[in-house]
Order: sequence, then structure tokens, then C-alpha cells
Amino acid sequence: MSARKIQTPKGSGQNISVASRQTHLTLPPEAVSISKSGVEFQSAKPFALWTEMTLAFEFPPEGPVNCTGVVVSCTGNRHAGYHVAMLFTGISKQSQARLNQLVHV
Repeated sequence: MSARKIQTPKGSGQNISVASRQTHLTLPPEAVSISKSGVEFQSAKPFALWTEMTLAFEFPPEGPVNCTGVVVSCTGNRHAGYHVAMLFTGISKQSQARLNQLVHV
């Protein structure tokens, strides 16, 4: 996975929401790396492999980009935090195109 940081103006206040049935996280854009096939982020809580999750990327004025995915890797520990990798399982072509515009080239 060739992940890249999301390109956003400083101080834009745009966040990424990551949610599963048990957990809901709101992450700043600089804490998320995105690729064509998924995302990577740091979490204070671990996620079980194959956990289905929803993501909402908030980028005004166009509105949110929503997609679904599954956790394929969660490494780390409770002291240092966890590095989570998630693959997209449901993303429209339009949403994928918008996300591609937001990453550094």
C-alpha cells in the first residue's frame, strides 16, 4: 500500500470519522494516510482484524466522502498506541476520485 497524507489547508478543521459498532474515532487529517485501496491511522484503542468500519471524510464545501472498509492490520500496544491499516470494501467511483484529489502527488 503506497499511502500518502491527505492534503488540506492548515487550520481547516476538517476531520475524519472512523466508526465500528464498538468504537468511534475523530481523527485530524494529518493523522491519516490514504492510498488507492485503503487508509492507515494511529489509534489509542486496538481493533480486531476483519472489523467492518465506516469512514467519513469531512471536506467542506463539497460535503463528506463516505466509504466502508475492513481492518487488515492492527499492530502496537496500549503504551505506544496502535497502527491500524484498513482496506476499502465499499467506495463509489465518485468518492474515490474525490479522495484521489486530496492526497499529495
